Amino acid sequence: MKVFDNTTKKIFLASWVSINPAEASNSHVTQRQSSVSQTYYDILRPVRRRLDSIKIGDRQLAHRLCKLIPAQCPFERDIKLFGKTLFHIPPMCKLNPLYEEVVGLRFRALCYLADECGEDVSQYC
Repeated sequence: MKVFDNTTKKIFLASWVSINPAEASNSHVTQRQSSVSQTYYDILRPVRRRLDSIKIGDRQLAHRLCKLIPAQCPFERDIKLFGKTLFHIPPMCKLNPLYEEVVGLRFRALCYLADECGEDVSQYC
């Protein structure tokens, strides 16, 4: 027995349409910006700025950064039993509040090695 024999052949999609989308989107954006600016303070802003301000100008530093910062999340896994996947553990790295800055630092190091030093960076991919 195949699954697609017993499934619905037609798919119905429904959505809400706003009469005045410009008015609705503008009021929503201004309301959200005012609420965020009043209650939100980024505690990690100095650390983010520090990571973004690091200049890659040394070949050894670039190699160390590329070795230390993984290309993919090391926590992502498929749990298998007897060849069947039981469940999937999603990547947890994106929960890190400094994820974007660290990945950007690795990218700058890779670009420095490839562009400035003319090295092959395929070993880090």
